Amino acid sequence: MPELEQLDACHAPAVLAFELANRAYFAASVSDRGDEFFDQFSDRHSALLAEQAAGICAFYVLVAEDGSVLGRFNLYDFENGTADLGYRVAQHVAGRGVATATVRKQCRLAPARHGLRTLRAATAHANAASQKVLAKAGFVPVGPADPADVGGEPGIWYQRDLVHEP
Repeated sequence: MPELEQLDACHAPAVLAFELANRAYFAASVSDRGDEFFDQFSDRHSALLAEQAAGICAFYVLVAEDGSVLGRFNLYDFENGTADLGYRVAQHVAGRGVATATVRKQCRLAPARHGLRTLRAATAHANAASQKVLAKAGFVPVGPADPADVGGEPGIWYQRDLVHEP
């Protein structure tokens, strides 16, 4: 059973392998991270851990039983009980409910772990799969997203108010 784990230094090799293995797949629906991302991956991973330690973001990986990464689920830009959500799943698990189930889990964990009351997510108009995940996870469209928020593409913001569940 895959486990949702908060990003740690030990995840670096598996996250890099995940990003490399799925690079072309991701580039078909979101802007490519570019060669610099991969060339400077270690520094970038360390920077993410520093942001997480500062309490302004929380990064998660969905880890398979074999230790490989199946997806990334990030909460970032914490402000006044609100955070933005970003996620991506490996091509070989796409379309199987993995993203939806994990986004739902993030919505349950975010209030207790991070004190969040609202999550927002931006997706390109052309990314129907992401829109479907967000809708199934209880997000509703709330307005247009600036192309800068979705890799240069026109898009839409979705939002979900969270309920703290004991």
